[in-house]
Amino acid sequence: MTPLLPASIAPPFARYSHGVIAEPGARLVALSGQLGLAADGTVPEGARAQAQICLANIDAILAEAGGGREHVLRLNAYVTGREHMAGYMAARDAWLADLPAPPASTLMIVGGFTRPEFVVEVEALAAIPSAHQPPPD
Repeated sequence: MTPLLPASIAPPFARYSHGVIAEPGARLVALSGQLGLAADGTVPEGARAQAQICLANIDAILAEAGGGREHVLRLNAYVTGREHMAGYMAARDAWLADLPAPPASTLMIVGGFTRPEFVVEVEALAAIPSAHQPPPD
């Protein structure tokens, strides 16, 4: 992917790119929003812990498609209050730390989710090169 960071506009104020171009021939993979629900059905307290689960779920879904976080074009995240922004952003920035160029990203504050203990939801859009096909079943 190629990040878009025009010098004519203010730079991103966090770890994201203003835009991203997918390379030709990539398969577009849309991921549903992931909540901070662990595989055992528990929901940890705090935005950072929930965001870590969301991002780990995204890793698993991308792996199923034959890709990884380096193929993410865009992250959309939702938190239930401003007090949860820092925890989400810390988890996101750690998740993206090893990537040379971060994806485009949007963070919104919403009224709530399906259960009151959820404070973060993260969805992604990825473009996985055709050479990264998942193994056959």
